[in-house]
Amino acid sequence: MKHHTYTPSGVCSRQIDFDYENGRIYNLKYVGGCNGNLKAIGKLVEGMEIEEVIKRLAGNTCGPRNTSCADQLTKALKEVL
Repeated sequence: MKHHTYTPSGVCSRQIDFDYENGRIYNLKYVGGCNGNLKAIGKLVEGMEIEEVIKRLAGNTCGPRNTSCADQLTKALKEVL
């Protein structure tokens, strides 16, 4: 299993960490941001295919921002594809 750390931009979270193996995501953790919501995202995507996570979450926005913590996750996932 490989580990990846990503520094998001334009959002409240300061770091995204996750493991991946065979095209699937595991152990997603955010540092900072909306704690409960970000823990929920981690539970929802656990074991999911990376491409499916990208398909579902890319382009999601937060308030007036043109991105979100979920959208930033897709950018991190694209780095490991």
